[in-house]
Amino acid sequence: MSSNHYFDYIVVGTGPAGAVIAKTLTDDRETSVLVLEAGENNDLDKPIKDSRFALELEENYFPQYFWQGEGVPQEEVNDRTFEWTTGRLSGGGSSINGEQYVRPTPAVLKEWESLLGKRWSKRQAIENFKQLEKFIGIKGNPKFHGYHGRINIRQTPVNPPIITEKLVSAIVKATGVDEILDYNDPTTPIGAFTRWQLYQKPNGTRESSSTAFLSSDILNSDGFGVNGRKLRVFYKSTALRILFEGRKAIGVEFLKEGKKVKAVVRKSVIISAGINSPQLLMVSGIGPSRDLKKAGIPVVFNNPNVGKNLTNHTLNTATFSFNKTDFDELQNDPFALYTGGAFLPHPLVEKNENRRAVQLVGIVSEGKLIITIIFLQPRSRGIIKIQNNDPLKIVLADEGFLDNSFDMESVKGIFREYIKPIAINLSSIDSAYQLINPTLETIENEKALEDFIKENFGHNHHQQGFLRMAPYKKGGVVDNRGRVYGVDNLVVADASIIPFTVDGNTSAAAYLIGYTIAQNLLFDN
Repeated sequence: MSSNHYFDYIVVGTGPAGAVIAKTLTDDRETSVLVLEAGENNDLDKPIKDSRFALELEENYFPQYFWQGEGVPQEEVNDRTFEWTTGRLSGGGSSINGEQYVRPTPAVLKEWESLLGKRWSKRQAIENFKQLEKFIGIKGNPKFHGYHGRINIRQTPVNPPIITEKLVSAIVKATGVDEILDYNDPTTPIGAFTRWQLYQKPNGTRESSSTAFLSSDILNSDGFGVNGRKLRVFYKSTALRILFEGRKAIGVEFLKEGKKVKAVVRKSVIISAGINSPQLLMVSGIGPSRDLKKAGIPVVFNNPNVGKNLTNHTLNTATFSFNKTDFDELQNDPFALYTGGAFLPHPLVEKNENRRAVQLVGIVSEGKLIITIIFLQPRSRGIIKIQNNDPLKIVLADEGFLDNSFDMESVKGIFREYIKPIAINLSSIDSAYQLINPTLETIENEKALEDFIKENFGHNHHQQGFLRMAPYKKGGVVDNRGRVYGVDNLVVADASIIPFTVDGNTSAAAYLIGYTIAQNLLFDN
């Protein structure tokens, strides 16, 4: 075991939070940072670089780019199993996701601020997003968007095709919401829209945390920082466990191209490994003591909250036929990926009428128009458990889909109150647009609709909250600066620490978490 690597900080993971932290800390040329990435840098591979592959990547989980794993059978979804995976390459999940840029809304951030303080307020979040983003879209809105950051955000398409216009018109008529220009404007969180905001460069190629924060002006091809930056990235390096002296984190043990190595820190170890973060804590001795002892792991700190509160949005689809003469316009911007969308309030809970509960995404695939339906306010919670003391053994991840009956009732309500009237209005706009699956008859039949939802149930990568940022007595694993309870010099920064479920895709929240915690680290030191 080699031990000649010494750094101020070690960051595990190059996803949205990890890459932002590594770049931000090394902006101070006196600060040294080692980043560990289990995968390789595949930024130039066509399936990663070319945004037209984004949806295919999310569906096929190519082994050269993904961790390979599966969750436990889900009892309320006919005992089906779903993949337990994320990106295993530079950029992590940001290199293989569907590219949708969706910020948490003020309603969510208000909850964060109430629990965690002003550094997580709406006002501070907007300022941080403005620092991060380079917005390529609606101009003249500097109050809410940044135009000089490192993350390219392209608003697409400039000229929406007729399919999008028809779908958005039907959504507006069916639901009564307004058509909006900018869903990331905090004053318009609810509405239907023709233009998504995507992680893309001006030419439509993917923008990931790797291309934005580990680019050639930051890092050379050998993984060394440039222009005096004390940054080192080890690719093909899988973190095995955190090293402790007592309860003080002093480094990380990892496999580098098959060889066991350790690196030592002067300040902090920062875990930004996403769904792999809880396993790294648990194999290192932080977690529920009963489970750790059973797995043969010496306990450093007993925290029963580790791995609990696992939350994921539900996902279903509705499939339509469409007018084939409308198809050609999609090729005007093949990188746009989506044909409109909407954020809607809960279909059954009136008091939440101004709060997002539903995300609709239009997609044209295999000759059909598909509306992806995401329920954003699930009450079901899952859990992540360790199997044994082997750091390469996958955890037991139970996402608990539909365990809370509120979620099934809500999804049924979405089909009845939104999808059915959208289908009726869309067919009145153009009779070629007909709802195929589920049929209107299925939606109107209680048992048939429940069966359809279970059989049609899909899986996304919006896992969050299982290392919750909250007071310890309120289920917390880390405090409001990401510092792990019970130990010193250890921080977690990724979507796993989200305290209250975000109302949209999780990548923007992960960037926010990374940037905010990086600022905290700079201030603390």
